[in-house]
Amino acid sequence: MFRSTRPKRPGLTLVYTSQGMLPAQVIKTKLEAAGIPALLEYESAGQAIGITMDGLGEVHVFVPDDFADDARRVLDVQGPPDEDEIGVQD
Repeated sequence: MFRSTRPKRPGLTLVYTSQGMLPAQVIKTKLEAAGIPALLEYESAGQAIGITMDGLGEVHVFVPDDFADDARRVLDVQGPPDEDEIGVQD
């Protein structure tokens, strides 16, 4: 079965896709801190068994359509999460 590479959610706009839950949680928190509601969508199998390949580890961050431009501005200014924000240590 073919799956679209861009998930469709009526009334919501995809603003970010990450590999793994942690970077997506950081993005969601940044958006919510700016007053922008955000929703995460992900495959439960990837979370349950920790696989982050072939789309299983992808996490999509959605915002309401009315907030899409504001969300993109927040992400453009703040950028994607870096290793310090997601707790990666050497």
